[in-house]
Amino acid sequence: MEFDFDVMVLGLGPVGLVTAVGFAELGHRVLGVDIQVEKVNALKQGKVPFYEPGVEPALQKHLREHRIAFDHDAAPWIPRAEVIFVCVGTPTKPSGEADLSAVRSVVEEVRRHAHGYTLVVEKSTVPVLTARWMEQEFQKVADHDIEVASNPEFLREGSALHDFLHPDRIVLGVRSSRAEHILRNLYRGIETEFLVTDIETAEIIKHASNAFLAMKISFINMIADLCEKTDADVVDVARGMGLDPRIGPSFLRAGLGFGGSCFPKDIRAFQHIGQTLQLDFELLTSILRINEQRIHRFVQHFEEVLGDLKGRTLALLGLSFKPNTDDIREAPSLKVIQALRARGARLHLHDPVAIPNVQKLFPESPPDLIYFEDPYEAIRDADGLGIITEWDLYQTLDLPRVKSLLKRPVVVDGRNIFDPETMLNLGFVYRGMGRGRWLRKKS
Repeated sequence: MEFDFDVMVLGLGPVGLVTAVGFAELGHRVLGVDIQVEKVNALKQGKVPFYEPGVEPALQKHLREHRIAFDHDAAPWIPRAEVIFVCVGTPTKPSGEADLSAVRSVVEEVRRHAHGYTLVVEKSTVPVLTARWMEQEFQKVADHDIEVASNPEFLREGSALHDFLHPDRIVLGVRSSRAEHILRNLYRGIETEFLVTDIETAEIIKHASNAFLAMKISFINMIADLCEKTDADVVDVARGMGLDPRIGPSFLRAGLGFGGSCFPKDIRAFQHIGQTLQLDFELLTSILRINEQRIHRFVQHFEEVLGDLKGRTLALLGLSFKPNTDDIREAPSLKVIQALRARGARLHLHDPVAIPNVQKLFPESPPDLIYFEDPYEAIRDADGLGIITEWDLYQTLDLPRVKSLLKRPVVVDGRNIFDPETMLNLGFVYRGMGRGRWLRKKS
C-alpha cells in the first residue's frame, strides 16, 4: 500500500480513531495503525467497531477521498512519519498503577525504526514523568532526532468527534518552539484557547481535570444521601450551588455515580502517583468510596419498597456507562446486575446499543436474566423499574403505558430523569436519588 500522510496515529480505540478521523476532518492525510488485524480490516471497510455518533459516516467519507488509511504494522511507516500520536490503552494494574506496557511497545518500535526528525506526541492518559522516561529511552540511540510532546485528550464518549473539532481548550506540553509550531499547524482551523506549557504540567492537567470532575460527582452524591435523610431535594440543592459562578452547574447531577474508561482508571492512577511521591491523596480514596456506595443505595431503594427481592422481576433500562455510547467499562449497570442477582432478583434488561457487550459478561439465562429489544417489553410484568442510564429514549417514555405494564408501579430512578410530582400524580411509587422531599409523599 502506498500512502502519503501528514499524521500517524498509533492505537485505534475510541481516542485514537476519533483523533485520526478528527485530523482528517481538518484536512490532513492520516495513517492509523493498530495491532488488532480484525479491527483494521473493519476500519478499511468503513466500519467502526464501537458506537460513537458521527464517526462512521466521517470515516467513510475520508476513505472515499483517500484522506485516511489503516494498517496493523507500524514498522514500515515510522521512518516516513514526522508526527506520531500515541493513543494506546493505559489500563489499571491491580495496584492502581497505570499499565504502560503498550506505551513501552510503541517507544521500542519508534526507537528501532524512526528516521530523521520525529515528534512523538502523548495522547494517551499517562502518569506525570512518562514523557521524561520516553525521552531517556530515545536518547539511548544517538543517531535519532526524536522529540516528545504531550497533547492530552478531553473527549467525551458520545460526543467525541464534536469535542475534537470544538474543544474547550487545547493543551500543548512541549520542549521546543519547533514542536509547538508543528502541533499548532495540525490544529489550524480550530478556534479555541491554546495553553502551551511544559510536558510535566500537561501530563498533570489531564489527571487533575478528571479527578476534579469526579470529585464534583461524588460530592453531590454525598449531599444526595443527606437530602434523603432530611427530606430535602438534591436537584434544588445542586441548582442553588451551580448558580454560583465559582462552582457552576456541570457535574452536579446526583445519581448512580460515574463509570467508563476514564474517571475510575485515572483516579486510581493518580492515587498511585501520589503514593509513589509520598503525597497525601486521601481525597481521591473518598471519591472512589462514595462512588462505590451508590450501587448499594440504588438497590436499597428497591428493598425498602419491595422487601425481599428474591423471585422479584426488575426491569433495568440502560446498560452503557453513559448515553450515546456502547461502552460498558466500569458501568454502574454491571455492579447493579451483580448485586440484584445476588439477592435472587430476576432481571429484564434493555439498552439501545450496549446489549451485545453486556451479553459477553452476562449471557442470557431465562427466566433469571433476559434481554429485550423494546423497553416496554422489558417493563411488562416487572415488579419494579430501575433507570440506570439516562438515554433520551427513556426520558420520553409513555409513563401511563409504563404504569399499566408494571405489576407494581415502582420506579427507582438512578439518574433522576423523571419529575417526582408527575410520577406521584400518575400513581407511581417513585424513588429518586437524593429526592428526600418526595420519599414519604403519597400519590
